[in-house]
Amino acid sequence: MTEVLTAEQMRAIEQAAIKSGAVSGLELMERAGRGVVEAICDKWPEFSGGSVAGGAAPRDIFEKLKRAVVLCGPGNNGGDGFVVARLLKERGWAVEVFLYGDAAKLPADAKVNYQRWCELGAVRDLSNSSFEKHVGQAADLVVDALFGTGLTRPIDLPLALLAVEPVVGAAPKVVAIDLPSGVCSDSGWVLGDSAVVAGLTVTFHAPKRGHVLADGPERCGALVVKSIGLNADAPLDPASRPVWRDAPDAGVLAKGQGAHKFTHGHALILSGGAGRTGAARLAARGALRIGAGLVTLGVPPLAQMEVACQITALMLQRVGDGGALREILSDDRITALCLGPGLGKERARELVPIALQNHERAVVLDADALSAFGDDPQALFDMLHKKCVLTPHGGEFARLFPDLAQRLAEPALCGPSYSKVDATREAACRAGATVLFKGADTVIVEPDGGCSVSAAIYDRSAPWLATAGAGDVLAGFITGLLARGVAPHEAAATAAWLHVECARSFGAGLIAEDLPEQLPKVFSGLGI
Repeated sequence: MTEVLTAEQMRAIEQAAIKSGAVSGLELMERAGRGVVEAICDKWPEFSGGSVAGGAAPRDIFEKLKRAVVLCGPGNNGGDGFVVARLLKERGWAVEVFLYGDAAKLPADAKVNYQRWCELGAVRDLSNSSFEKHVGQAADLVVDALFGTGLTRPIDLPLALLAVEPVVGAAPKVVAIDLPSGVCSDSGWVLGDSAVVAGLTVTFHAPKRGHVLADGPERCGALVVKSIGLNADAPLDPASRPVWRDAPDAGVLAKGQGAHKFTHGHALILSGGAGRTGAARLAARGALRIGAGLVTLGVPPLAQMEVACQITALMLQRVGDGGALREILSDDRITALCLGPGLGKERARELVPIALQNHERAVVLDADALSAFGDDPQALFDMLHKKCVLTPHGGEFARLFPDLAQRLAEPALCGPSYSKVDATREAACRAGATVLFKGADTVIVEPDGGCSVSAAIYDRSAPWLATAGAGDVLAGFITGLLARGVAPHEAAATAAWLHVECARSFGAGLIAEDLPEQLPKVFSGLGI
């Protein structure tokens, strides 16, 4: 797991290191610049030649002189840019540097690096009127060191020009330092109307929220996190820092020797009526594949034959009404429930209150189990408990939390702007349950504020998940893990990671039925 920081938290870590005497701000800036140059050469090998540490490289190592345009802003991000410009020039590049702002007002460390650059070359003024002309010049590389994480307002520059598309002739490669200018560091939203679109973004110490949320990943291109020697154990409130999930602990998923089926729980998935059973069957298959010892489909009488002729390892139980559900739930060996996929709103309104009566039994509420209470969300919240997991997509989130959804949808005009992490935190607190807010930037928050981001972005992008029924399988994955005794937040975050990994394992052409069948392969890759 990797912590995902806000701009303020990153500044606090840097200032703590500087105050301790472990490092100076100037040293951090030098390390950052070197990290950017290293990342550029790794990303685009055609730019590598010579060594940063070895001083100037002979120009004849290049087929032609490499040209870079470095755009420096009025803060420390601009200072990083001056370091990059100097290091590129030492490598034999032709470098043009432009400053947006007043050199006399640069922060102390940035001013030192400005002066160091001035000993090597000119610094030109970058005004709104001259921006297009300078960016449009034929360059191999454009370095965006304008604002990074420090941005709090829209920028009065036509940043859309800095896109990975041909501007004049061949397209320059665009690298952003810390964050593409125009993107809010804490939310990932574009502030105002435009932001840089980079092919590579290099940040330091840890990812920021803007790298994983909303518009951020698309604007960042590829993301590289470089160490600059900061203390990884800097004291910050853990509840305020989401974590970016990586591969789950195999111990959570493995089955031990000597266990039996009830050791790994019994999940009950409630189905809708005839012709509406597919979603519940997808969820049930997911719960079984992820390791629940038993999985039963609870179906109304008219759907019983439809389901019976399509299942084998899954069990079937007739659940016609609330009374039947109460009777079934008297069996304490049922350890987790899933309601919602294909359930129907009327059936959901009857069965959800009964499913939630036992606060010791884990419950996943998805789809219709959420939408059924869209006219009175508080009625649902009053029934929830800490072993519940809600799994809304954007529309369902808006029905349950209309004020939060409205705030999240408002244009971002200043930073730090309201983020999906903020909205999901408020939702989990209000509901008193774990909320998994779906999307490429899936956010999972438990009632006390603990937060995970399971993002299908960068090298884990999984566009094939945009298919009917994928969310039902995710609900089943979560239910199966809950049935096995995994805590709600861990179950939701682990299921979300596995969901993406299954999609990536199958690849193009994926349909929802394929997802559970990829789990054995994914488990094998985890050493299970």
